[in-house]
Amino acid sequence: MNFEEPSRKFAGKWITTPEFAQGPVLPVFHRQLDPVRVPEEKRRNRHILFRRSFVLPSFQKATLWLTADDAYKLYINGNYVCQGPPPGYPWHYYYQKIDVTPYLREGTNLIAVHTYYQGLINRVWVSGDGRHGLLLDLCCDGKLMLATDSSWRWHLHGGYEDLGTTGYETQFLERYDSGSTEEGFASPDYDDSDWESACERMDMGVSLYEQQSQGVVIEQIPPMALRRISERVYQVDFGSVYVGTMELEARGPRGSRIVLRYGQELTPEGRVRFALRANCRYEEEWILSGGNDTLRHFDYLSFRYAEITLPEGAHIEEDSLRLLARHYPFRQQASCQTDHPTLRRVWDLCVHSLRYGPQEALMDCMEREKGQYLGDGCFTSTSYAVLTGDTALMEKLIDDTLYSSVITTGLMTCAACSFMQEIADYCLMLPMLLRVHWHLRHDEDYIRRRYPVVLRMMETFRDSYGNAEGLLENLDKWCVVEWPPEARDGYDFELTQGKIVPGLHNVINAYYIGALMSMERLAEILRLPSTLPDAERLKAQYIRRFWDREAALFRDHPDSRHHSLPSNALALLFDLCPNVRTQERIVSMIEEKRLRGSMFFISMAILSALVRIGRKELALELIQDEAAWPRMLREGATTTWEGWGKDSKWNTSLFHLAFTYPILFLTDWGMEKLL
Repeated sequence: MNFEEPSRKFAGKWITTPEFAQGPVLPVFHRQLDPVRVPEEKRRNRHILFRRSFVLPSFQKATLWLTADDAYKLYINGNYVCQGPPPGYPWHYYYQKIDVTPYLREGTNLIAVHTYYQGLINRVWVSGDGRHGLLLDLCCDGKLMLATDSSWRWHLHGGYEDLGTTGYETQFLERYDSGSTEEGFASPDYDDSDWESACERMDMGVSLYEQQSQGVVIEQIPPMALRRISERVYQVDFGSVYVGTMELEARGPRGSRIVLRYGQELTPEGRVRFALRANCRYEEEWILSGGNDTLRHFDYLSFRYAEITLPEGAHIEEDSLRLLARHYPFRQQASCQTDHPTLRRVWDLCVHSLRYGPQEALMDCMEREKGQYLGDGCFTSTSYAVLTGDTALMEKLIDDTLYSSVITTGLMTCAACSFMQEIADYCLMLPMLLRVHWHLRHDEDYIRRRYPVVLRMMETFRDSYGNAEGLLENLDKWCVVEWPPEARDGYDFELTQGKIVPGLHNVINAYYIGALMSMERLAEILRLPSTLPDAERLKAQYIRRFWDREAALFRDHPDSRHHSLPSNALALLFDLCPNVRTQERIVSMIEEKRLRGSMFFISMAILSALVRIGRKELALELIQDEAAWPRMLREGATTTWEGWGKDSKWNTSLFHLAFTYPILFLTDWGMEKLL
């Protein structure tokens, strides 16, 4: 199941090391609740280098096709070119097409590639599966000039020692040794005579497709402030939280160690808080060679501040300090439609976040998980597409999610990665996201190709969880409703991840009916018959089971006496109210509780529901509420957070893109037509 045909047959072979050349592929894919034990992967944190020199005749244009598993950084003739690929499943893995004309010359050239196999089961890549390799073709003026094969040379980079993992086993912290023999490996005059010949792997087991989105760019951010807080300790402030690495030149005694601490904020004492609120500890090291050294960390962090602690006899070149911010190419198209000062500040916060947050995919958060989550991504990809006019990242989110149907037709909700998680609410947001794509692009072919997989997902929900009334119950996918739990306004139903929770509850059925409504609209667009349960009929069952006639509000479950904000906000959003009185009662509830008791899922539902019923002025009032986005700004936010304040939850990310959706309410993009 793929939505496009493979566009290139590589002449090159997958090359790797003897360690990875013949080993089995480890089975990392399974349903979340299946009693599957993934074999332990003992190979971890491998930095593997490849080099090849070659001679070119005169040429006009040079094109490189390239991929690697898990990741790579490409250098040509000593110059950094790019990195990638974006994460992908083996049955739909990405390669990149790169114009390398400016980097090559007539005569002798050198390509060097720093590949990386992480080996962890997490939300970042499909890793821990025993696959590693590099694949490359180079053509000049349409003629193949170079391809990967056993003539390439490889070597482990001994300069990277791990200092343990951080986040949710997200990445290895690094100790970089500038005195390693691999320092300068990308330079044409580096001596690789003791390197080994690469091995060709014949059973890589991946299907390759050209990346349709763009690759990340690197932007140099100079320090806003640099000060010495003691004789040997520098503190640098880059002015905002970014995603990337720090570049720095230093000199000191051979073997001496610089300690590097990064953070998104300062402690009350004015030091860098390197134990992040998101439960990441950002402390790394740099071993000096005794000469003039440059810091070369591989993986990225999310930070604003850094502290540099020097050993005896070492010094840094202050002018060399910069943050190499990595992000998706950004070009703003939409503008803010209000001059209200608070709303303009919120707009600017969201725009800055959407400029510097998106990577090869739209990550959930930039430090703790680095995963492409469908639920958060529905909001973020819409905000990004409306702001920039670019739907490529939205399409990657949709397609990666749909490719997870190979694992389960009910779909995974963090894709593409080797961490298996299923969240029911997120899956049921997907039909609406397809409608958003149609609204923005009117690309019928795109929708038509994907509709059958989304239809199969909806059929899986119907067949696996539908009761005699057609409502959903006893789900073996997690129903998150809102996160963290204390933001659910006392939602009266047990929601436990990792087990089947018996019973019938409100929110997942509201999402289900909303998804059915969107599927009916998509079927109309495609001129197809609707084969799913009738949304209007199910709406009547929903009202019968959840509506409290006396209170004119919706219960959390049929036997509950509790009327939570999530249950009622979603009922208002999906037009499930049986009468005007119920609608007015829900609006009164919103006016009373505002956004204080919800986070991004139900807050988005509240604002969207108000737009649907013609109360956009109240939605804008709530965005201005001091307990919402202005609280972030008041507490010093330079990027949107995971909650309204730093202490909103026990592991708050201070660079989280879901809360950028005020963009959707502050510019005119026809949102009302979708609701």
